Amino acid sequence: MSRLVVVSNRIAVPDGSKVSAGGLTVGIVDALKTTGGVWYGWNGNINEIGEDDDELSMLEQDGITYASFGLNQNDYDLYYLQFSNAVLWPAFHYRLDLVNFQREAWEGYSRVNKLLAQRLLPLLKPDDVLWIHDYHLLPFAAELRELGVTNRIGFFLHIPFPTPEIFNALPPHAELLEMMCDYDLLGFQTESDRIAFLECVSLLTSLQTEGKQHRAFGNRFATEVYPIGIEPDSIKEMAEGPLPPKMVAMKRDLGDAQNIIACERLDYSKGLPERFLAYEALLENFPQHRGKIRYSQIAPTSRGDVQAYQDIRHQLETEAGRINGKYGTLGWTPLYYLNQHFDRRLLMKIFRLTDIGLVTPLRDGMNLVAKEYVAAQDPDDPGVLVLSRFAGAANELTSALIVNPYDRDEVAAALDRALTMSRTERISRYNDMMAVLRQNDIAHWRKTYLQDLQALKPRSEQENEEKKVVSFTRLA
Repeated sequence: MSRLVVVSNRIAVPDGSKVSAGGLTVGIVDALKTTGGVWYGWNGNINEIGEDDDELSMLEQDGITYASFGLNQNDYDLYYLQFSNAVLWPAFHYRLDLVNFQREAWEGYSRVNKLLAQRLLPLLKPDDVLWIHDYHLLPFAAELRELGVTNRIGFFLHIPFPTPEIFNALPPHAELLEMMCDYDLLGFQTESDRIAFLECVSLLTSLQTEGKQHRAFGNRFATEVYPIGIEPDSIKEMAEGPLPPKMVAMKRDLGDAQNIIACERLDYSKGLPERFLAYEALLENFPQHRGKIRYSQIAPTSRGDVQAYQDIRHQLETEAGRINGKYGTLGWTPLYYLNQHFDRRLLMKIFRLTDIGLVTPLRDGMNLVAKEYVAAQDPDDPGVLVLSRFAGAANELTSALIVNPYDRDEVAAALDRALTMSRTERISRYNDMMAVLRQNDIAHWRKTYLQDLQALKPRSEQENEEKKVVSFTRLA
C-alpha cells in the first residue's frame, strides 16, 4: 500500500499530554498508522524575521513522521492573518463585506504555499499519496506540480465553497481556480459546495464533465462529496461516567430549570449575535419560560488579533448584558456568556446534561459540534438539537429542528417546541440521528476519500496515456 502524506495548515504534534484529541485529528492519525506516512504542517511557532526557519522539526511516533515548521512574522501576517483569514474565510462564508484584500497579502499567501511545497519535496517518495486539507493550501498542488511532482494529490475543503457571485469577486479568483484544478480529487462537505466550485470553473474556462470526472485548464480531476463525521462511541464514552465536583454543583444549582447550550469558537460565521436576539425573542414571545430556563453560550476567543473578531466579542458582551438586565431577576440570570475554553471531555459531559443544543451558524461547512451534541446524549432521555439549515450537518441530521438563523422568531418558536417536546419524540429523533452518525462516522469519511483517491491514476500515468493518444493520432 502506498504511503500517505497529509498536509494541513496546523498539525497536532504529540507532546505527551493527555488532552483529548478532536475527531479529525484521530481520523488522520488512524489513517497514517494504517499506511505509515508523514503529517506535514505549521507547528504554530512564529519566528523573528531573519531567524532560521527553513529547518523542519521531525518527530517519529507509531510509524508516523510529524514534520513541522515555524513561520516568520511577515509570512504569518500575510499568509495566515491577512489572506487566509481576512480574505478567504469571510468570502467562503458569504461575508464579502468583511473581505480586506491586499495584493501584498495574496503574494505572501502564494509565496508561503510555494515555500511549503519546496520544503516538502525532499520528504516525498514516488508512490506517496498526498492528502491536502483546507483553504490555507488551495494552490499547494499547483506548486508541487511546478516542482515535477506527479503523485496522486487530493484536497478536502472543510469550509463551504461560495457561489460564483461571491467567489468571482475575489481579485485572484482565476488563479485560485486554475491552481485547484491541479488536484486529482477535490472533496467537499456538501453537494451545493461541489456544484458551486464547478460553476465557478465553467464560467472561467471550458469544463468537460462525465459523471464526477472533469477536465479543465488541461487537467483531469474528480470531485465528490464527503461529509465529515465524528467518533460516536468515543463521544459517548466521554459524556458518560461520574461528573467532576463542579458539574455536580452546577447540576444541583440548575434544579428543574431546562438548560440550552451552545458552544463554538468566537466567529462571525456562527451567528452568535443573531442567536442572542432569537433567545430574547423566546423570552418575549413565550414568557411562560422566564425563570425556568438558562442559556449558556461558550465562545472561546479565536484569531483575537483580527479586528472583526474583536468587534464581535464586544457586541456579544454588550448584548448579553442588555438581555440579562432586561429579563433577569435577583434569583435568575437568563443568559451566561462564557468567553473561555473548556476541555473537550468536560464539554461532552455538559452536552449530556443539557436539554437543548443550539447550533445556528449563518454558514458552516459541516459543524461537528451538532453531531457531538447528539452523540453525547442519554439514549433514554436525550436532548433536542436546534440546527441551522445553513450548516452542512443539516443535510444529514434531518431529525433535528431545522431553522433559518436569520429568522429570530422561527428560532424562538423552535426553542419553545424543543422545551416542550415529549420524551417519546425526543427519543425517536435521537435514534434517527444516531443511525446517521454511526453510518457516516469519521472512519467512513477517511476510508471513502482515500479509496477514491487511490483509485485515480497518478498524473504520470495520465501524461503517458495522453502522449500515446497524440502519437497514435499523428500516425493515423
